Amino acid sequence: MALWMEAGSEPVTEKERADLDAIAALKESAAVELKEQGNQYVKMGKKHYADAVDCYTRAINQNVLGDADTSVLYANRAHVNLLLGNYRRALTDAEQAIKLSPTNVKAHYRAAKASFSLNLLTEAASFCKSGLEQSPSNEELKKLALQIDLRWQEVENHRLQVAGAISAAKDLACAIESREYKLGRAMYQELTGLRKPVLDKNSILHWPVLLLYAEVMSSDFIEDFCETDIFSARLDRMYSDSCEPLPWDNEHAYTREAIELYYQAGSGIPLSKKEILKHFLEGTAGARADKIIKEEESTDQSSEHIHLTRSPAFHSRMAESGRVAGSAPADPDPESGQTWPESGGVGLSRPDSNSGKWVKVNEKKKLQDILRLHDYIIPGIPAFFVVSKHSTFYGEFKAGKWTPP
Repeated sequence: MALWMEAGSEPVTEKERADLDAIAALKESAAVELKEQGNQYVKMGKKHYADAVDCYTRAINQNVLGDADTSVLYANRAHVNLLLGNYRRALTDAEQAIKLSPTNVKAHYRAAKASFSLNLLTEAASFCKSGLEQSPSNEELKKLALQIDLRWQEVENHRLQVAGAISAAKDLACAIESREYKLGRAMYQELTGLRKPVLDKNSILHWPVLLLYAEVMSSDFIEDFCETDIFSARLDRMYSDSCEPLPWDNEHAYTREAIELYYQAGSGIPLSKKEILKHFLEGTAGARADKIIKEEESTDQSSEHIHLTRSPAFHSRMAESGRVAGSAPADPDPESGQTWPESGGVGLSRPDSNSGKWVKVNEKKKLQDILRLHDYIIPGIPAFFVVSKHSTFYGEFKAGKWTPP
């Protein structure tokens, strides 16, 4: 009997040939039945998709159908895998279907759709093209080809956005380095968000600047403080008689002649070149540009740092448009601030910080002069503490009895 024949051997008798033909017919019938059963399972919905895959697999394993019919089985299984989200398996099945029957248009469509779902746009476009060569009027392939073109446009637009973000971040990082500014960890993002400086067409930096009112744990914000602007000109406009008083300043202590600005000397640790670039990319299309960061890291000789996090407990208030001053012409001056005498200096006693004395800002100097000081580390964006000589808090501050939260 044919059932007892060894694998690979040829039938000798008519009986053996008849038996083999009967077995092949049974297997072919089973394969066709399994295909139809699989089709029914697909129509029955998602709960039966796994059963459909099983039926198509068993039909394929009969190994009795011709290439065209087997191609249909692979294409059908690819269809179910697409419905299940198994895109890689769907692509493999569709490719096998095309190999068996290049004229199987559904196989080309499913290969294109699986590739598109895997974001393999080149492959998806290729399968669409080959499918349309077989069936130029196929609406599904035409529609998918349009979707692929749109995705290509999105990819290209994103690439341009990433390139622009990286270029802008590198320009900012170079500007910081060339000016010898020391940029530290962003300490007040709860108040300022992800605001960053802007480099204008004349290569001048425009900074968002934070003013912190230590007495009442409140804050003010200047959207655009040009690095060449003089502090006094800015303060004259912000605290002029024509501006409304600060809403919490019931005693009208914070007047132009009474206020003083301070910063904390040596507060924080300067970022490395890699960290500066990463900081400027934060919140942009290039935020995940790891390759660029690694390239910068390979040329960055700065040491890595571990930073302490300080969460400011200040209430935020945006500076009104009437308080924003214009730019002043550049006039470099190396002397930019004055430190309180040692006998009257305000020493900070927290052993776990790098904070030093409070340094009074010389209002006759430009922002760039202060940012260049060896003991000023920019906490993400420039930040200065505002106190009033007419306030009872002034004595406490000068005596070193107040430290930032």
